[in-house]
Order: sequence, then structure tokens, then C-alpha cells
Amino acid sequence: MLLKGKAHVYGDDVNTDVIIPARYLNTSDPAELAAHCMEDLDKGFIQRAERGDVVVAGKNFGCGSSREHAPIALKAAGISCIIARSFARIFFRNSLNIGLPILECPEAAAAIRGGDSIEIEVGKGLIRDLSLGKEFHAQPFPLFMQELIAAGGLLAYALRKGNP
Repeated sequence: MLLKGKAHVYGDDVNTDVIIPARYLNTSDPAELAAHCMEDLDKGFIQRAERGDVVVAGKNFGCGSSREHAPIALKAAGISCIIARSFARIFFRNSLNIGLPILECPEAAAAIRGGDSIEIEVGKGLIRDLSLGKEFHAQPFPLFMQELIAAGGLLAYALRKGNP
């Protein structure tokens, strides 16, 4: 799976309350969640984000509450992948459950700048910052996790495998 987009860069400890504020948790509609994605942290995010873009962050991305709404909002906003120094474990799992690729790569998280053009080969864990002309390597997911992501998440993966 090859992904391409521009980088939106954030710092450490971006929590689920700023990814999708609690006041919008009365809906599970992905489009409605996307409309408010990151608004308490970055008011212009949803206007700048384009399908295929990448979020890059520091340590502990997705900390806070365990709401699935956070990765759903990011994916519905067009984010194709998140690269971070590290992820909160529940956010990590929720992202994979909905088929949103996430890669832990401290070197990439430290080097990539906002607006940089990014290309990612998810299956290889290869991250290219085309603006900087640099490559970074994250731990690639095992084949079954790559299949789960490609299927669009856990539910779609299970349905494909005949396990409803």
C-alpha cells in the first residue's frame, strides 16, 4: 500500500479530547466527526487537510480517553496515516481496528516538517520525506495486520475471512 500526502505536524501528548472534543461525541457519523477534527488544537486543520495527508506527532499520540471517535475523525478527515514517536496503546489498537495505518518512527517524527510531501510504503514501514529527500524506517506490520488495514479494519477483515 503506497500512501502520499502532505504532513501536518504536532507535538507530544496530543490527546483524544483535542483530536475530537467531547462535545461532539453525541454522533458516530464519520463526516460530522471529521468536520470538528482537531479544532481545539488547530482551528484550520480541517480546511487544510486533504485526502491522503499524514499526521506526524511526538510521543504519546492519542493519549486520554479510549474513544474510537478519535481515529474515526482523523480517517474521515482524509488522513491516510499517522506517524509518531509513540502512541497511546488504546489509540494504537483503535486505529488498526478501523484500518487507519499508524507507524512509530521517532526519527521521522523528529525530522518531518509541516507541509512536507510524504510517501509511505506501509507494507515495508518505509517513510520518505520527499521535501527533505530523506528515508526513514518504521517496524512494518505483520502480514495479517497489513491485510486488516487494507480491508478497512477489523470488521471488514473478519467479514472477508467469513467470520461475521
